[in-house]
Amino acid sequence: MNGYDLVARCLKAEGVTWMACFPANPLIEAAAKVDIRPIVFRQERGGINAADGFSRQTLGKQVGVFAAQDGPGVENSFGGIAQAYGEAVPLLFLPQGAGLDKYSIAPNFSAVRNYEAVTKLALSIDQVTKVTREMRRAFHAIRQGRPGPALVEMQRDVMSQEVPENAMHYVASQPMKYAPSRSAVKDAVTQLLAAETPVIWAGQGVLYAEATDLLREFAELTQIPVITTMQGKSAFPDDHPLALGSANRTAPKTVYHWLGASDTFLAIGSGLTRTSFGLDVPDGKFMIHSTVSPEDINKDYDIDLGLVGDAALTLEALIDEAKAQLGEAGRGTNAALQEKIAAVRAEWLAEWAPLLTSDEAPINPYRVVQEINNSVDHANTVLTHDAGNPRDQIMPFYKASAPGGYIGWGKTTHLGYGIPLVMGAKMADPGKFCMNFMGDLAFGHTGMEIETAVRAEIPITTVVINNRTMGGYDDKMPTAMAKFGAGNQSGDYAGVAQSLGARGIHVDEAAGIAPAIAEARRANDEGEVVVIEVATRQDTRFSQYPELTG
Repeated sequence: MNGYDLVARCLKAEGVTWMACFPANPLIEAAAKVDIRPIVFRQERGGINAADGFSRQTLGKQVGVFAAQDGPGVENSFGGIAQAYGEAVPLLFLPQGAGLDKYSIAPNFSAVRNYEAVTKLALSIDQVTKVTREMRRAFHAIRQGRPGPALVEMQRDVMSQEVPENAMHYVASQPMKYAPSRSAVKDAVTQLLAAETPVIWAGQGVLYAEATDLLREFAELTQIPVITTMQGKSAFPDDHPLALGSANRTAPKTVYHWLGASDTFLAIGSGLTRTSFGLDVPDGKFMIHSTVSPEDINKDYDIDLGLVGDAALTLEALIDEAKAQLGEAGRGTNAALQEKIAAVRAEWLAEWAPLLTSDEAPINPYRVVQEINNSVDHANTVLTHDAGNPRDQIMPFYKASAPGGYIGWGKTTHLGYGIPLVMGAKMADPGKFCMNFMGDLAFGHTGMEIETAVRAEIPITTVVINNRTMGGYDDKMPTAMAKFGAGNQSGDYAGVAQSLGARGIHVDEAAGIAPAIAEARRANDEGEVVVIEVATRQDTRFSQYPELTG
C-alpha cells in the first residue's frame, strides 16, 4: 500500500463516499479502488464548489473533498477554496505536490505557503509515515469551531512509497462541542426578557448545529422575532408569525424596521462579520453574541455579553433559563407583536406587488421570483441563488420553510457558484428538487458544468434570467456602456444546455414560467438535467429601506 492508497482508506474511514476532482491526481485511482466515486469536473473551481455544496447540505456531517494536480491545478483552485473559507464551509482540499526535490524551487507553487490565509490548516505530507497523522489533523481542524477548509498537500515522491504496516492505523475524527457558562446564559435571558424590543439574529451556525427546532422553541417561549442572515436563511421558517426575513444587503421591510427599532440584540450562530453584502447592526443596542468561535466576539462590534459555544447547546441552556424565569409555557402568544409584524410585511408586499405580478415583456425578474415561489414544493426543494442582482432580487421574497431548503451565500461573491453548488446539494439530498437561480453573466462562468451534471447523472434545474447585460453597470460605467456596450453579452443558454445533453427550455412570456418549472421537476424526476432560460428585462430596484434602521 502506498501513500495515496492510505489517504483513500482514511477518507473511507471518515465517511467520504465521493470525491470531486480535476484533472489528474493518483488519489483518483486510489479512491475508486475503495469505492469512493470520483467525479471529474470541467475545471477546478466547479469541483470545489460542488464539494462545498455537498458539505453545506449535509450540515458538515459529511465533508466534501476535492483533489487537484500539482502546478496549475493548485493555482487554479485558489478562488474556490477562498470562497469556502469566506463562507465557513467544511471542506478538504487534497492537491498533489511537485515533490520534495522540487518543492522549494521556483517557480514550483507551494500549496501550504499560499493557502495558509484561506484554510484553517495547511499541511504537507513530507514522510509517508505521516499520512494518517496529517489526515487526522486536517479532519479534526475541519470539524472543530468555525467551519472551514483544510489542505493536505501530497508530495508525489513521498506518496509513491510503500507505507510501513505500523503506520497504517487510522481513527476517524469526532467533533467536540461546548456550551457557555450558566451565569452568562442567565444574564443573557434576563436582559432579553427585560428588553422592550429585543430581536434574534440567527446565522448559519444554527443550521450546522441542527438547532432550528430549538431556535423556534426559544423564539416562541420568549416571543422574540427572528432575523436570519443570508447564510442562515432557512434556519427559521419564513412563514412563521415571528419571522422577519433574511438580511442580505436587500431584505424585507420587517428586517429593516426591527433592526432599527430593537434595543437588545441576540446574535446566535453568526460571526457578526461586517460585509458589503449584508446589513450592519445600528449602534445603541445591548449586544449579546453567541458563537462557536471566541475570536468572532468583539471583532466587528462592541459586545456587551459573549456566549461561546455550540448553537444547539447554547439554545438548550437559553430555553431552560427562560422556562426557569417565565414558567414552562413562556410568555404565551404576543398577539400585538405578531399583528405588527404581519402588518409591516403586508405593507411591504403591497409595495412590490406591481413587480411581482408584472406581465411585461421582456419579463420582469421579480415575476420570475414570484412564479418560483408559487410553483415549488418548499418542503421538498433546495434553492440557491447566484451572485449579483439574482441574489439581491430573490433573497427577500423566497419563502424558505424547511431547514436546508435554501442555501444562502455571498460574503465572497463568485459568479457562477450556483451551478456546481446545487450539484453538490443534489448529491447530498437526491430526493429534493434542487434549483439554482442565476443571471446570464454567471452562467458564462460555470455553464460547462451542466455537462458534468449530465455525465454524472446529477439532475438539477438551473433558471437563467437573461437580460443580455451586466445588471446595474449602466450607472457604474456609463461611458463604457454607452460608447462600447462594455457590459453587454448575448447567448442562447438553453440551447447551450441542450447541446451538452440537458433539456433546454426557453421562456419568453410570464405565463410560461410556471409550466416550465413543472416540466423541469418532471424531467429531474426522470433523471434529466434542465436549464430554463427566461428572457427578462433589467430591473435595479431593490428591497432596501436604510431609513428605517436610523
